[in-house]
Amino acid sequence: MENLLAAWREFLRGKRKRKDVAEFSLNLTSNIIALYCELADKTYRHGAYKSFKINDPKPRDIHKATVRDRLLHHAIYRILYPCFDPKFIFDSYSCRYDKGVHRAINRFRAYARTVSKNHTRIAWVLKCDIRKFFASIDHETLINVLKRRIKDKDVIWLLREVVGSFHAESKPGVGLPLGNLTSQLLVNVYMNEFDHFLKRELKIAYCIRYADDFVILQEDKKYLENILSKISAFLETKLKLSLHPDKVFIKTLTSGVDFLGWVHFPHHRVPRTSTKRRMFKKLATTDSPQSKVSYLGLLSHGNTYRLQQRIMRLK
Repeated sequence: MENLLAAWREFLRGKRKRKDVAEFSLNLTSNIIALYCELADKTYRHGAYKSFKINDPKPRDIHKATVRDRLLHHAIYRILYPCFDPKFIFDSYSCRYDKGVHRAINRFRAYARTVSKNHTRIAWVLKCDIRKFFASIDHETLINVLKRRIKDKDVIWLLREVVGSFHAESKPGVGLPLGNLTSQLLVNVYMNEFDHFLKRELKIAYCIRYADDFVILQEDKKYLENILSKISAFLETKLKLSLHPDKVFIKTLTSGVDFLGWVHFPHHRVPRTSTKRRMFKKLATTDSPQSKVSYLGLLSHGNTYRLQQRIMRLK
């Protein structure tokens, strides 16, 4: 009960005025007690999802659970995140405290300097992307991974209920919903198997993963070509995932490496062209000072003096 109440306080931040949250709040005590009793009796069943599309920047299908279920997601996350986070490798940067995109791209810059011997040698980069990542997570494989870490059968029952509440179109037993807080943690647990394969089996020193995007830096191109087949085989056989054929490449750092919204070069990085176009398109349709400040903050993480000056001149 204490965990559900603490989870509610966290969930409520920034959501008090939303209609569904306000309705749940009207009978908060009875709603939380009812949820607690269902969990204790193992009669809890996850509800349906509402789906909608966003452009972020490419079209994505978001699936939103009910307030009751999202409250439970927070309660689960509060307990499981501290248990699993220490098991993750340092260079996993998605949806973790004190990580994120900016730390990932700074780590990329540091690794690039190390591999290239401070840019005196060629640094090769293998860049990969997993096809339809969230929609391809296999439920039974995920549950088996969780079972190796969690011995409590009641917790596994609950996680099976949450995981099984969603499946991708025409694919029973496959897929996690974009939008669930638990999905962010569960995909990291799932991909942690792959992270440790890279570190322990392939002995790769310089790799960075952010969700389904990952890069490996090496001074030997042939080495990267050789391990690519091993990486693909592991993902397909162990995790039932596949690499996106159009988003896998091996190239030099000097030619520019597109990673996490930035194009990286030996001595600088700039936003990718599509990001710049989207940014100025948005600024042309809004006069919000907050948007301008937000974009200036984003650009401060790269070599973008001219772009910042161009934004400053906008009225």
